[in-house]
Amino acid sequence: MTDYDPGFEQLRLTILSRQYPDIVIHKARVIFFAEDNEDRISWSRWFLEDGRVGALCIETGFKIDLMNLLDIFIQYRGRCNQKPKSAGVVEFSGGTISIEWHNTTNAEVLIAVG
Repeated sequence: MTDYDPGFEQLRLTILSRQYPDIVIHKARVIFFAEDNEDRISWSRWFLEDGRVGALCIETGFKIDLMNLLDIFIQYRGRCNQKPKSAGVVEFSGGTISIEWHNTTNAEVLIAVG
């Protein structure tokens, strides 16, 4: 088992925000979920304040980079036996980006309320 580094995820998100400053300036929330038996993201739901940002996320590669990063985080948490590891929320706004991990039930509630 690997020792868990609590700063690993935020450091990677900060690097991502520096790569895509024109995207993380906008307000958005991404809820994601991984099946319990898999260490990979199963789906995500994006809530964007400005619909045009969605196209920008795809065109620039931000969406795929964030999804790949979330896969890495889920796998890392699995290797380190760090819970929760199956669901969470990424929020960005004003140039900053953060992640908050949830258990599966909380993620389902977050999807329902948006």
